Amino acid sequence: MTAPDHDVVIIGAGVAGIGIAVHLQDRHPDKSYVILDRREEIGGTWDLFRYPGIRSDSDLHTYAFTFKPWTSEEALADGPSIMRYLEEAVAEHDIRRRVRFGHSVLEAHWSSEEARWTIVAERADGERVQMTARWLVSGAGYFRYDRGYTPEIPGLEQFDGTAVHPLNWPEDLDYAGKRVVIVGSGATAVTMVPAMSRNAAHVTMLQRTPTYMMTLPATDSIYRAAKRLFGPARAHRITRRKNLIRDDVSYRLIRRFPKRSSKIFRSLVARELPDGYDVDTHFNPPYDPWDQRVCAVLDGDLFEAVSAGRASVVTDQIKEVTRSGILLESGATLEADIIVTATGLDLIPMGGVEYTVDDRLVDLGETVAYKSMMLSGMPNFAYIFGYTNASWTLKVNFVAEHLCRLLSLMDERDYDFAVPERPDPALPTAPLFDLTAGYILRAVDRFPKQGAVAPWLAKMDYVYDRKVLVEGPVGDHLRFGREAPEGAGPPERLDNPEGARAAPSAVSGD
Repeated sequence: MTAPDHDVVIIGAGVAGIGIAVHLQDRHPDKSYVILDRREEIGGTWDLFRYPGIRSDSDLHTYAFTFKPWTSEEALADGPSIMRYLEEAVAEHDIRRRVRFGHSVLEAHWSSEEARWTIVAERADGERVQMTARWLVSGAGYFRYDRGYTPEIPGLEQFDGTAVHPLNWPEDLDYAGKRVVIVGSGATAVTMVPAMSRNAAHVTMLQRTPTYMMTLPATDSIYRAAKRLFGPARAHRITRRKNLIRDDVSYRLIRRFPKRSSKIFRSLVARELPDGYDVDTHFNPPYDPWDQRVCAVLDGDLFEAVSAGRASVVTDQIKEVTRSGILLESGATLEADIIVTATGLDLIPMGGVEYTVDDRLVDLGETVAYKSMMLSGMPNFAYIFGYTNASWTLKVNFVAEHLCRLLSLMDERDYDFAVPERPDPALPTAPLFDLTAGYILRAVDRFPKQGAVAPWLAKMDYVYDRKVLVEGPVGDHLRFGREAPEGAGPPERLDNPEGARAAPSAVSGD
């Protein structure tokens, strides 16, 4: 039987794909891999989004890879700065030659008899190509990027001005001196409002429900001091550790004391706004903190724009869009030249790829997550979903580390495939995500579930994942097998061994 084309195929050349690739070639330089990406450039989200104000809402000292320190003094960086960082990482580790751009993965078919995946991709010119691999890793995230989510907005088609979704931002859109209404109150709107208000006549953020917001400084004073004393690399490690502890402790306290935390959020916002501002209407959500994501406000720029009169926040619902603006349910009218529907994205599991295992179509909604990185019943398949309450890249580092340890175990024992066996059907399951945001609820049933006990838990918990994925055993609760000799029938399936331990790789630094 011929060898597969690659040992590993990675879907996506964004943060996840780059992180997996560097760990893989550091720990397993003998293994061949290729990255498939539908776009023509690396960077994923950071290359895709071009709207005004695009930046990270996680601090870059924890967002950065373990193998490449973030040495800029910016704590929350803009999109172009993050793209430069990713391009440097790709160049330093010679990743670009492994990427096949303009390849949209459509299907992936697993054969237990051959112990390999057959991947079907469509090139930019419409031609379909196939390749085989021992392992398939999805770094495509969970958002649908070919179009944004826009709810039904009555009358939007009759608007005489420009209506645009941030995902499809026109490079030539001139908003200088224009009246802009941004529909939405999430991270995108929170960054766009202050950015656009610098040149627009006025910017209004129209929201149905307020969002919890927290001002974060543009630069980190601890990093600046440590950089002077110890240099940028060590200063990065110090700041990263400090921020990891800070974020973990604050999240746990907020979830444990939600009512008290809600009052603190409100009081901090009130300090940033003029006396008498209606904080309770516009900045006091009716849900607990971290039921939905908390938005970071860079140096209070949103509040400064509101205080200066360049921007305003309106909490109401749209009755209809008119030719010249938006009529609200309250009877008020917002005149507009540009309407931005910052209403979020649709979720799509595992990049929307159609998966089969031994000719059986996989219903991802019926699978159960294993250690937040594999799925029950899917051999030699790993995925990466970052944290909803911390930096995405933290999870990338952990999954890459555990995957490399698993590959080492399989090499040592001459295993060809590993599959998490579905747990007891009576085991209670829950949604994979712990947020109640609309974009989550619209699609949660299409995503894998998580179980009630380890290793089927998918916790948004950095400390827990470090213990499981970096410090814990590898190979536990997996069923292993070997490729069947040609003409010998079904593959050999092996008993589940006890989990083995292996030292972390050189690029693991959390």
